[in-house]
Amino acid sequence: MTPQPYSTGPTTDAEHELADTGRSPGAPDAAPPRPTEGSTGPEDRLVVERGRWITNWQPENVRFWEGPGRVTARLNLIWSVFCEFLGFAVWQLWSVTVVFLPQVGFDLTTSQQFWLVSLPPLVGATLRVPYSFTVALFGGRNWTIVSGLLLLIPTTAMAFTLGNPETPTWVLFAIAATAGFGGGNFASSMANITFFYPAKEKGAALGVNAAGGNLGVAVAQFTVPIVVTAFAFGTFQPNLPMAGLFWIPFILLATWGAWKYMHNLSHAKNDIKGSLSTLKEKHMWVIAVIYIGTFGSFMGFGSVFPTLINMTFPEFSSFQVLGAALSLAFMGPLVGSLSRPYGGRLADRIGGARVTVVCFLIMAVVTAGVVLTLPMASFWLYLLLFLMLFTLTGVANGSSYRMIPLVFRLSVKPEDRVGHERKASAALGLIGAVGGYGGFAIPQILNFSHNATGTFDVAFWCFAAAYIGFAFLTWAVYMRPGTIYAKANV
Repeated sequence: MTPQPYSTGPTTDAEHELADTGRSPGAPDAAPPRPTEGSTGPEDRLVVERGRWITNWQPENVRFWEGPGRVTARLNLIWSVFCEFLGFAVWQLWSVTVVFLPQVGFDLTTSQQFWLVSLPPLVGATLRVPYSFTVALFGGRNWTIVSGLLLLIPTTAMAFTLGNPETPTWVLFAIAATAGFGGGNFASSMANITFFYPAKEKGAALGVNAAGGNLGVAVAQFTVPIVVTAFAFGTFQPNLPMAGLFWIPFILLATWGAWKYMHNLSHAKNDIKGSLSTLKEKHMWVIAVIYIGTFGSFMGFGSVFPTLINMTFPEFSSFQVLGAALSLAFMGPLVGSLSRPYGGRLADRIGGARVTVVCFLIMAVVTAGVVLTLPMASFWLYLLLFLMLFTLTGVANGSSYRMIPLVFRLSVKPEDRVGHERKASAALGLIGAVGGYGGFAIPQILNFSHNATGTFDVAFWCFAAAYIGFAFLTWAVYMRPGTIYAKANV
């Protein structure tokens, strides 16, 4: 098959193919073909080989970027966001489904319910580490297809098992663990998109990609209660298999879109040695700890918020609207997702560390307020405090993530063979992986507090103290007067 050259005008697939260069797909140093007489230069075209491998991607070349580059990058971003969105939705399915299990006959203890919402974050955070390397090993398009198809495992399993209350608890745990496949998608998606955009637009593109994915949490928590009750068909019991079945057509659509419209980049070769060397950088671990407090809080409270409402204010756990149940728990992840881009913008203006410290301090006050106001038994005040908490986690997510490139630019020595850009790129995935463990820790701390004292008060006091500790750590390392990071307003 011989690819044919064509002009840079708008096309359906936003790509421009040239004659085969003779190199295999994915060759790291494939040179663009020479332009033929009367044709435009190679910077005006894409070289797309079999398997949709682009071998001449040059986002820093202005002529290329303003020609075929931008529209191709945007197309890949759109489908990446859709696939990651579904990954987050599947990742959080159990956070809302678990509330309905006792209603259909599942006999679960409180501890078992907390484990069901804790296992997906635990597995998802762990999978983020290997997922960080998949783009280099298989190609961004190829792995997006594979990771999309993996989402069929937890959703199909839910469709087949949640209709039977006799399903063993260990089976429920195993299915909940497979929902972690959705959590790993974030690492591969971010690693892929960062290669498509020039340096000046990476931040905005990654912000859109992350925020679009995070919205999957809110949409899942909004949609699942409606779907399982609307499809109950007069049985007065939630149709729980629909919690998994509903997402299957969208997963298939997203996978098809990735196959049809996305691309692999031959130069997106992740340096394994470079990534491993990042583990030796102390700032990777410092920011990872900070990210546990920001993204970990978002995921942890997102996972457990429906359960907290159900246990603390059961009469407000759902509202009947036209025969379907509606839970207000989705509002927390929604405001957290929407506020994330603003955290990045504030960090650009006044410094990421400063924004992160302020967020942590206010988060400490809010979590203390949750405990102090519980005797008032006001659900609306409870909801308002949690919406504030979720908003702060979103802002802090954006601001702390924005710190990574600048910190590595200042901390990595010029003679370092790996270089600060490659280390920062590797750190994005690794920090996201470590931060994800907060999604497991928060439900388990709440579970321990409830089992030990019968309330969640001890857990919230621990969270308040932890946020003060995170604020101090961020200030001491990146804002303390006299440090290079304070001078650079990291």
